[in-house]
Amino acid sequence: MSNINNRKVAPNNVNTDLFNEKIPFKEVLVIDANGDQLGVMSKRDALEKAYSQNLDLLCVAPKARPAVCKILDYGRYHFEQQKKAKEAKRKQHVVEIKALRLSPIIDTHDFETKLKHAQKWINAGMKVKIDMRFRGRMISRQEVGKEIMNQFLEKMSDIATVEKKPSLEGNTMSTVLAPKKK
Repeated sequence: MSNINNRKVAPNNVNTDLFNEKIPFKEVLVIDANGDQLGVMSKRDALEKAYSQNLDLLCVAPKARPAVCKILDYGRYHFEQQKKAKEAKRKQHVVEIKALRLSPIIDTHDFETKLKHAQKWINAGMKVKIDMRFRGRMISRQEVGKEIMNQFLEKMSDIATVEKKPSLEGNTMSTVLAPKKK
C-alpha cells in the first residue's frame, strides 16, 4: 500500500474490491476491527473513523441495504485472501480423463490391448471414457456393440466402477469408468 495524502491506495495488481474511496454508497453499516457494530453512518464519517485508526474501510456486503463495511487493514486482508486461494488451489485434485475407442467389430487381440491400457490408466487414478462408434450399417447391429461394451465393463469391474452407464448418443455409445474407492 502506498500512502498518498495519508490515504491508502491499493497497488495496481489488486483486484477491484470496494474499499476506501471506491465505495459508491452514501450510507453504510460499519463494523469496527474488533467485529463490533458501530451502526449506520455516512461514507465520509466511516472513512474518517477508519483513517483515524490508520486502517481501511472495506465493503464486505455491497448488496445488503445499507451496504455493510468493515474497518480493517486492507493490505493484510488482501494477503490473507490470496493465501487462502493459493491453499485451496493446492488442495484441488484434478482428475484426468483418458479416452478409449472400441468398435463393434473389434478383434480379440485389439480388445485385450485396449483393456490393458484402460487397466493401466485406472490403476494410475485416472478416469476412462470408452466410446464405441457405429458407422454405416453397424447402427442396425447395436446389440453386438452392447455385448462388447458389457464384456469390457465386466473385465474392468474388479478395479473400476461405472460412473456413467453406457448410453447411445447419435451413432456413438459411451460410458465412463472411475477407479474404485479403497
